[in-house]
Amino acid sequence: MRSARFCCFIAIVASAAGDPVGESRAQAYPVKPIRVIDAYPPGGGTDIVARAISAKFAESLGQPWVVDNRPGAQGIIGTEIASKAAPDGYTLLMYTTNFAIHPSIYRNLPYSLTRSFAPVTQTSTVAMVLSVHPSVPSKNLKELLAQARSSPGRINYASSGFGGITHMAGEMVNTLAGVKMTHIPYKGGAPSVLAALGGEVDLTFAAIPVGLPHIRSGRLRAIAVSTARRSALLPELPTMAEAGLPRYEVTNAYGVLAPAGTPDSFIDRLHKEISRILNLGDVNERLMALGAEPVGSTPAQFSAHIAAEIEKWSKVVKANAIEPQSW
Repeated sequence: MRSARFCCFIAIVASAAGDPVGESRAQAYPVKPIRVIDAYPPGGGTDIVARAISAKFAESLGQPWVVDNRPGAQGIIGTEIASKAAPDGYTLLMYTTNFAIHPSIYRNLPYSLTRSFAPVTQTSTVAMVLSVHPSVPSKNLKELLAQARSSPGRINYASSGFGGITHMAGEMVNTLAGVKMTHIPYKGGAPSVLAALGGEVDLTFAAIPVGLPHIRSGRLRAIAVSTARRSALLPELPTMAEAGLPRYEVTNAYGVLAPAGTPDSFIDRLHKEISRILNLGDVNERLMALGAEPVGSTPAQFSAHIAAEIEKWSKVVKANAIEPQSW
C-alpha cells in the first residue's frame, strides 16, 4: 500500500512540475531495438527506404531500427504479423499503396488497414513509367490509346501481380480512357519488366529506378510518367495527364505504420525522428536518386492519404468489374 501511495505521489509531483508521467515515458522511448516489418523481399522499394532510415536511426535515439523482411501474398503475410504485434512502439510496418488496394480486391483479410494500424508518417512517393516494347508501333500515349480502342483486349500489360499498384495503374488507364487492355500478372516487379523486355507483353508500368536503365539502353520506349509532376530523373518525359489522359495520377506511396493502440507520444516521437532523417542531405539525395521523393507527413496527413487511396482504388476496381478474391 505504501509503495502504491508513493508511486501516486511521484506522478502528482511530476505532473505539477510540468513533466507528466506520459511525457517522461515518451522521452525514454525507445529503450530497446525497434523491429520494422517489411512485407516484401529485400532489395525492393520499401526495403531500400527502411534501410536508409535505419542507418541514421540509432545515431540519434540510441537504439537500432531492425528491418525484418516477411514477404508473401502481395504483402498480406507480413502485414498480418504486424497487426498482431503488441502496440508498444517496438514493432512497426512499412506501408505501400498496395495495402490501400487490398480491401477492394480481397475478401476476409485477417486485419483491417484502418482499424488495425495507426499511421506514423508517409516517407516517400515513387513514380512509375509507362514503357512499351520497341515493337509496339505507338510512339506516344495518344497513339497507344487509339491502338487500344481499335483492338479491344489486344494490347496487354505486365504487372508485378494481381492487386498490386502496377496492376491498378493499367486498370486506371482502362477506366479513364475507356479502353480495354489485358492484364498479365507476374510474380514480382522484376519478372514483369523482363516480360516487357522480351516482348512477351506490349507494355508495363515500372518504378522509374527499375525501368530507367532499360529505357536508356533502348530496350524499352518510355511513354509517360504516372505522377502529376514530371520526374527529375526523366524531365523530358511528359506525365500521363500531359500526354493525353487528364486526371491520371498514380503514385506508389511508402510509409510507416504502428499497431493500433500504440501510444500517441511514441508515434509523435517516431514521426519527428523519421522526418528529420528524411531531410538529411545524404538520405534525401540517396532516395531522390532512386526515384523516391521524400515526404515526412504528419500522422493525420498520412491517415487522410490512406483513406483517399482506399476510396480511389475501390472505384477503379468497381469500374473494371474486378472480381474480389478470397484470402
